[in-house]
Amino acid sequence: MTGTMIGKVFNNRYQITERIGIGGMAEVYRAQDNVLGRLVAVKTMLPQYAADPSFTQRFKQEAAAAANLQSPYIVNVYDWGHDDDTYYIVMEYVRGSDLKTAINERGAINQRKVAEIGSQVCQALSVAHKLDIIHRDIKPQNIMVQPDGNVKVMDFGIARAKNSVKTQTSSVLGTAHYISPEQAQGKELTAASDIYSLGIVLYEASTGRLPFDGPDAVSVAMKQVNDLPVAPHEINPDIDPTLEAIIMKALAKNPLERFATANDMKQALNDYLAGRPVMLGGGFGSAETAVIGAAAGVGMGAGAAMADGTAVMPVAGNGGVKPVNTPSNYRASDSSKPKNNKKTIGIVVAVVAALVVIGVAVFAFSGMFASGDPIPDVKNKSVEEATQIIEDAGFKIGKTTEVFDDDIAAGNVTGTDPKAGEKREKGSTVNLLVSKGAEEITVPDLTGKSADDAKKELTAAGLNYKAGTAEYSETVDKDLVARQDPAAGTKVKKGDTITYYVSLGSDGTEVPNVIGDSEGSATTTLENKGFKVTTEYQYSDEASGTVIGQTPNAGEKLKEGDTVHLVISQGKKTATYSVSVNSNGGGKVSASSSSVDEGGSVTITITPDSGYEVASVKGLDGVGANGGTFTITVTSNVTINVTFQATTPTPTPDPPSGEPDKTQTGTGA
Repeated sequence: MTGTMIGKVFNNRYQITERIGIGGMAEVYRAQDNVLGRLVAVKTMLPQYAADPSFTQRFKQEAAAAANLQSPYIVNVYDWGHDDDTYYIVMEYVRGSDLKTAINERGAINQRKVAEIGSQVCQALSVAHKLDIIHRDIKPQNIMVQPDGNVKVMDFGIARAKNSVKTQTSSVLGTAHYISPEQAQGKELTAASDIYSLGIVLYEASTGRLPFDGPDAVSVAMKQVNDLPVAPHEINPDIDPTLEAIIMKALAKNPLERFATANDMKQALNDYLAGRPVMLGGGFGSAETAVIGAAAGVGMGAGAAMADGTAVMPVAGNGGVKPVNTPSNYRASDSSKPKNNKKTIGIVVAVVAALVVIGVAVFAFSGMFASGDPIPDVKNKSVEEATQIIEDAGFKIGKTTEVFDDDIAAGNVTGTDPKAGEKREKGSTVNLLVSKGAEEITVPDLTGKSADDAKKELTAAGLNYKAGTAEYSETVDKDLVARQDPAAGTKVKKGDTITYYVSLGSDGTEVPNVIGDSEGSATTTLENKGFKVTTEYQYSDEASGTVIGQTPNAGEKLKEGDTVHLVISQGKKTATYSVSVNSNGGGKVSASSSSVDEGGSVTITITPDSGYEVASVKGLDGVGANGGTFTITVTSNVTINVTFQATTPTPTPDPPSGEPDKTQTGTGA
């Protein structure tokens, strides 16, 4: 099928031009939509699945469902159908590369970028889950990273709606390295299965390694059910504990211990990015996990697909891969609830209030009437200087605590505990409060958010906001934030102002300069930009096949699908000269051609009639009275005029005197 797919046109519309990817169940091609004049991606099912009636039925249902998913983080599905025994899906053509390629090339990715990718995938999954669609094959190969850094989730081809015809199957469909434990066991799936798969993606992106690996899909699926992953910080010591805790919560074996929704996971990731506290609950405050028993060998049968590709893995009924141990792999949250006893609550409130009053009174009296010497004021002193002053006053230095302070330089003392001026006995301990400088806030990523959402996120992060002048954007939809200043991830002071710029939508794409390129190269460059190409040909001094003109000019902007007209050189044009021959009669004059290219030759033939001879010739030298055939090289227009004349008869001499004229005849007398 692969060899004959290039050039094929589906539905008299989508012309296949190039294969750009192949997976375990499908091939993906770049194609030209001949109706709308745009580049698209066409995914075709491999023959072994296209021939399966149950699969094609699911394919039709789920392709239709995927076409309804609208999100800036989901690859748009434009069309789908069946043509010549091939099922296909027509999708948005996304420029960029998949996340798996980035991980393979770089290893562990910057953890803030990992969190941003996770947040955007969560937004995509939230849209699908709200429509009761479970993706079932979340993996880095299905996450496209665009040139602007934003991602798009693709391949909802094996996704299943909860209310679809087949809610259970005797096969496990997915990629072994990324499937959830319940998916490996052939159980009914929920949104929590996608969350687990995303957890594995983030684990791999932040460490450069998969949590579970093995020689085949069977062994990997067994580990998904029975084994615990190595804590990410043991692979990447630099990973932030908060991000690690988010990933490990997503990887809980029990679906109920994961995030309740993709939106909840997105909120946790956004809180992490904004520097806010992340409340995970259920014992996930850190990456620590409890260890369960070792896994016993459980088979799935021979012939399982490769572990890194989407595969159909046979299972026995709904049993799938059996777990060796069933206890929870993480600490469960305490589900017991305190009794709602109003009387008890009232007593507790009264006691607490009394203690507060007593505490305030004790504090006031201790400051006013305490005996001893006052604590020195060491504010804005260096730690070394403050220590010396306090020790010289007869006190000991206790703990040193770092605090944010907008007014005191980092490293200097902001205050003491007890406070300066309070009296304490000699030898008492004085704790130092040392400035960490102004509190820094990590600027959140506002790209792709509405202006209202951007304002809310900045306010929640303790930052001010300002709207900049709206601008055109090729990557962000109209009315969403296209750019921000400072950029996402920048450290700023609390209360600083972040300027956001709302997108006006696309202003078109700049036409590249292709003058001087070959026709084929120029056409490819323009089509890759999303333009159509028309051509015309003219003679010029440039080499044949070279682009000598384009309309519009380079730098002008066009919309995708607009046309660029190219003028292609035909090379130099050779001059052509005319050949004209004339005579006055009395003979024939002919030329082998009446039109000759510069540098070519022509043959002139001059033939006098009987009784005539050539009298004169203009335009040709060396012609005798009897004419002849002459070949000349043409460098200009040729005109030859030949004049013929009758030949003069040779006169007969008179006979000698006395001799009879022999020319006369007669008879004698």
